[in-house]
Amino acid sequence: MKDKYRLMPEELTSPCNVELLDFQTTESVAPLKGIIGQDRGVDALSFGLKMKKKGYNIYVAGLSGTGRSSFTYSIACDFAKKQPVPQDWVYVYNFNKKESPKALPFPPGQGKDFKKDLEDLVESFKKTIPEAFSGIEYENRKNNLFKIANQKKSEVLKKLNEKSQEYGFVYTPSDQGLISIPLKEGKPINEQEYGSLSLEEREGMMEKYEELRIATVEEFNDLRLLDEELEDYLTQLDEHMAKELIQYDIKKLLNKYGSIPSTAIYLNELEKDIIENIEKFKAKAAPKNFSLFEIPMPSDDNFFIRYKVNLFVDNSQLEHAPIINESNPVYNNLMGSIEYRSHMGILTTDFMQIKPGSLHQANGGYIVFQMKEILNNPISWEMLKRSLKTNEINIENYNRLMGMAVTSSLKPEPIPLDVKVIIIGDDYTYSILYNYDDDFRKLFKVMADFDIEMEKNPENIRRMAEFISTHTKESGIRPFDKTAVARVVEFSTRLAGHQGKLSTQFNQIIEILYEADLWAEQDGNGIITEKHVKAAIDGKIKRSNKYEEKLNEMFVEGTLLIDLDGEEVGQINGLAVMGTGEYSFGKPSRITATVYRGEKGVINIEREARQSGRIHDKGVLILSGYLGQKYAQKNPLGLTIGIGFEQNYSVVDGDSASSTELYAILSSISDVPVKQYIAVTGSVNQKGEIQPIGGVNEKIEGYYQVCKIMGLTGKQGVLIPRTNLNNLTLREEVVEAVRSGEFHIYAIDHINQGIEVLMDKTAEEIDQLINTKLESMYSQEEEK
Repeated sequence: MKDKYRLMPEELTSPCNVELLDFQTTESVAPLKGIIGQDRGVDALSFGLKMKKKGYNIYVAGLSGTGRSSFTYSIACDFAKKQPVPQDWVYVYNFNKKESPKALPFPPGQGKDFKKDLEDLVESFKKTIPEAFSGIEYENRKNNLFKIANQKKSEVLKKLNEKSQEYGFVYTPSDQGLISIPLKEGKPINEQEYGSLSLEEREGMMEKYEELRIATVEEFNDLRLLDEELEDYLTQLDEHMAKELIQYDIKKLLNKYGSIPSTAIYLNELEKDIIENIEKFKAKAAPKNFSLFEIPMPSDDNFFIRYKVNLFVDNSQLEHAPIINESNPVYNNLMGSIEYRSHMGILTTDFMQIKPGSLHQANGGYIVFQMKEILNNPISWEMLKRSLKTNEINIENYNRLMGMAVTSSLKPEPIPLDVKVIIIGDDYTYSILYNYDDDFRKLFKVMADFDIEMEKNPENIRRMAEFISTHTKESGIRPFDKTAVARVVEFSTRLAGHQGKLSTQFNQIIEILYEADLWAEQDGNGIITEKHVKAAIDGKIKRSNKYEEKLNEMFVEGTLLIDLDGEEVGQINGLAVMGTGEYSFGKPSRITATVYRGEKGVINIEREARQSGRIHDKGVLILSGYLGQKYAQKNPLGLTIGIGFEQNYSVVDGDSASSTELYAILSSISDVPVKQYIAVTGSVNQKGEIQPIGGVNEKIEGYYQVCKIMGLTGKQGVLIPRTNLNNLTLREEVVEAVRSGEFHIYAIDHINQGIEVLMDKTAEEIDQLINTKLESMYSQEEEK
């Protein structure tokens, strides 16, 4: 009865036909171009990189190891090579608002030229200006001004003395300016003579002096005006002289760089500032000697910082648009920073301490982030979104952003932003951000989804061989022969968990390539063959299956109870999947069901012990629905059924054991025993249809290992859903055991077919036994 559900060995795996591979070794295989099996993701990436409109930044989703990061960087590089080199940027002193340095753009490569030209020019001015102002020409022109001014002063002084003599005084020049001297008998008196005067004479002189002071206000005003006029002439002389000295050189810079409006404005302001501060250039540097305990005053060197140029972004070495892979997007790395110097315990800064971030370096090109890294830095994430919204990059003090007290700082002019941002993350994070972050939804309109599997067809098998060829040559490992490539393809199918698919988790495939190379080295082979790949796969399992072996030892010792022969009522072997890291394995578990009179229906013992997950709870409730629609259409079921996993002390979840539990219940009610040597997996719905489950290969192989170590009898096997046939990629050992008749695998679509396999009875016979028992129980209840 059960033979019609038995699977053939050919149905249990998906071998790669070596004859289809038209090469002997990967040495002759062409290198891989692009990426395998990610057409959807590649198309989305290409679209996002081509789209220049605002908001079309890219989120690359998929599992780690699918090649998304390396390919994203590779395709972004291809696009970057077609884009021009972006502008250089420099920061310069703002002569009108020193706390807000100016940002100036330059064609690529001209930024460092401008810095050199300007700073060399200022250094030249620091030499030529003092020399010019100490020259004979300047002294002659200045002396002429003094001569003219002194002549005018002499005329005013003559008039002043004519008036002063009328009041008994005379004015004479001194180091302190004009001083008044009293006259006696027409002659100036000295201090001794003044001291010998009587009080009345002194008071009389003071009265005359007050009258004189009032009478000579106009003359003194004229003298002051002459002094101011002289000062103005001297200033004009200095400015005129300075303009003559610097105008030619400034004009040369204007001719070279003045096509950029902001630079032309800056150079004109620079010229004006140098003229206004010409005294700083005229002064010769004083020796810097000061006491150990003396606080040094700001030097002229600090003043001349204003004429330096901060080459902020230098793209002179680039050949195309930049692409930056930012692995540590903390705020300062991403948005730039303003550094400080400590001087005598005081923190100071200037525009030369403004440092660029990776966003500045990528401006005009592309920047790539890992989503988990940038979400670990919330300030960076918020400032990145702000920059993308405003299309400009602002450099702000990090402490101020965090709400902490800061010393006085700079606020540099923002730099216009034109960058394509590519973020690499997973689907779960994308879903959360898309639903809860409005900015993300507006700024990242392109989602490139990288799949974890691809179709297993001749084209993709050929490209897998190209991938192996490329990686062996790039990493310097031995070439693979066609049998080894076929084994790697089969391993890829196993990773995909589907006979018609290949896995795109290339990180795990690469590990097998490396490990197979080591096995070939130990064998002394120059070419990697099938046995080396098999050794690599087996070795990988061996390093990770400690807990599987420990559990199997417990079955052998009898610590974990299991029956692999005979038949039992209300008892069945179910299958679960356990895992340690990347390695998963199947473990059989005994499931028992007890039935007695009552009204509670199906009692989930695991749930009562708070060891049942929500999905398992749902599966047990489905059993109640099935039993109710099947056996309680006329009369109440009138049963209490206890169902539980024996020797289980951890949480049970998932519904893959629901069909197994149902067989145990039907066996317990009908008193028909279940074959203990056939383990069961598969979920069931309320109509009795068997539904697919996960981990089918691990479950079959796990039960096979237990049977093997406890002794294969030729009757043992596993009952699985027929809908899982495409997922079968069993290890060669299990397939051979099936081929030799030592182990069996059955596939069914409905619970009725499982009854035939497990109980050697038809579903109708079981239904009749159960209905008879229920009617008997109901009749007994009525008689009472």
